[in-house]
Amino acid sequence: MTHAKICGLTSPESLDAALAGGAAFVGAVVFPKSPRHIDPLHGATLFERARGRAGIVAVTVDADDALLTEIALILKPDLIQLHGHETREQAQRVRTLTGAGIIKVLPIRSAEDFAEADAWEPFADHLMFDAKPPEGSHLPGGVGARFDWSLLAGRVFDRPWFVAGGLTPDNVAQAISVSGAPLVDVSSGVETAPGVKDPALIAAFLEAVRSA
Repeated sequence: MTHAKICGLTSPESLDAALAGGAAFVGAVVFPKSPRHIDPLHGATLFERARGRAGIVAVTVDADDALLTEIALILKPDLIQLHGHETREQAQRVRTLTGAGIIKVLPIRSAEDFAEADAWEPFADHLMFDAKPPEGSHLPGGVGARFDWSLLAGRVFDRPWFVAGGLTPDNVAQAISVSGAPLVDVSSGVETAPGVKDPALIAAFLEAVRSA
């Protein structure tokens, strides 16, 4: 059975839809350049209702120690998603500093991009394969780009792994079928505008995952 993460949640209505639909993980994006940014204090207030019901993920992009410490003390996530250019050594430091598990995002465009996966597995609890953003994008993800899911067919990893990038209620079942993904991640694919989650689309996405 495939499980889902709903990422970039900023409102009680969208979080409640994710929890009601059985999301295994819910994500708070702590990155000011993102339209889904939420500061740790706001995130802590919002996501407290999810504690014990879904894994709470703080999404960061090359965050410094001060921000990571703030996230750890205030938001208290179960996992921190590294969505920037973090090194494996930095990932170890994040784990030590925060006490949280690690999701490392690896941007994918071609088969060669999977070479990093083996090197990252000893340092991450989960891997996430996301589409490389278009040239010139100032965001590392959440832009609706997708990659060829068949590149994952038959691949085996030691860590649980997500498929992300361009997923929607209409195509997630196909993505699961083609890739064999045990986990899927969605953000822009359940929005009506950048950063504006639609509870109905969240429910439809999670139903499509359950039915896949």
